[in-house]
Amino acid sequence: MAANSCELNPRELYPFDHRRAADSVQGPRHARKLADLADLAVDVLVAEALLTPKPALVDRRGSGAHRDLDLPRMLKSARSLHGTFLSMASAAAGREPDQALREELARIGRAGEGPMFAATGGSNAHRGAIWVLGLLVAARAIEGEPGPHGEVGPRDTAALAARIAAFPDRHAPAPTQDSHGAGVCRRYGVGGARGEAVAGFPHVVEVGLPAMWAARAQGADETCARLDALMAIMATLDDTCLLHRGGISALQAAQRGARDTLTAGGSSSAAGRRALLRLDAELVERNASPGGCADLLGACIFLDSGRKQPPATALWAR
Repeated sequence: MAANSCELNPRELYPFDHRRAADSVQGPRHARKLADLADLAVDVLVAEALLTPKPALVDRRGSGAHRDLDLPRMLKSARSLHGTFLSMASAAAGREPDQALREELARIGRAGEGPMFAATGGSNAHRGAIWVLGLLVAARAIEGEPGPHGEVGPRDTAALAARIAAFPDRHAPAPTQDSHGAGVCRRYGVGGARGEAVAGFPHVVEVGLPAMWAARAQGADETCARLDALMAIMATLDDTCLLHRGGISALQAAQRGARDTLTAGGSSSAAGRRALLRLDAELVERNASPGGCADLLGACIFLDSGRKQPPATALWAR
C-alpha cells in the first residue's frame, strides 16, 4: 500500500495569527462570510455527488456499489448539512485551534448526523464528509479575510485544519457496529481519515489539487479535471472504505485501475475513459466503493473554490 506522499508539520506551516483572527469577527460581512462557507460546503457535496462517471460511487448513472443510496438521497443529505456547517463556522470564527474547539466541532458534527440519517432513511451518506469539510470550514472561518500580504492558499487552510484535528476528542462515543474505520486502521496499519487530516491532507494538497490544475492546464473541462483529481487520489490513498468492503485486493484493484486511467491519458481521452469505466465495473462487481477518495475530492473542490491557484504538476505524473 502506498504511504502518504509527504509529512507535514501543521504548526510550522501555519503559525496562528491572533490579530488576523480577531479582525475576522468584526465588521458587517462577518455573518455573510459564515453563511457563504456553509453554502460552499453544501455546494461541494452536491457537485461531488453529480460528478459522473465515478467508479462505484453514486452519480447521475445510478447507485454504484451502494445498495442503500441513490442520487436523490445524496443530494437531500448534502442539503440537510447546511446548518451543521454554519454552526461549525460560527464556532470557529476568531478562535485559536485548541482542545475546546476540537471537541465543540466534534459535538456539532455528531449532532449533524441526525438530519443526515433523517434525509437518507438511515443511510450514511456523508459522515466522512462532515469530518473533512467540517475541519476545512472551521479553518476558513478562523482565517477570516485575506491579509495584507495576499491570498491564503489551500496548503495554509489544510495545515490550520490539521492543527484542529491533532487534538483528540475526549468525548467521542465508543465505536459502534457501523463504525468500521478504527478497526480497518488497526488491521491494515493505515492512518485513515484522522491520519490524513492530522498530516495536513497531503492527498488533497499534494495529489488531488495538482492533478486538477494540471488537467485544466492541458485543456480538460471541469468534469474531467475533477475526475482526474479523483483518479490521482485513488491511485495513492489507502482508502479505508475500500479496505473495509473488499480488503487488500479491492484497494489494489482500485489503485491499479486509477493509475491505468491516468497513464492512458486521463478521463478526457478516449483510452482513459475506457480504463475508468473498466475500473467502475470491477469495483461494482467487488461491491467496493472508494468513499474516502470521494471525501478528499470534496476537499479539493472546496479548497479550489474562490482561490487563485499557481501552476502545478501532479505528483502522480512524476
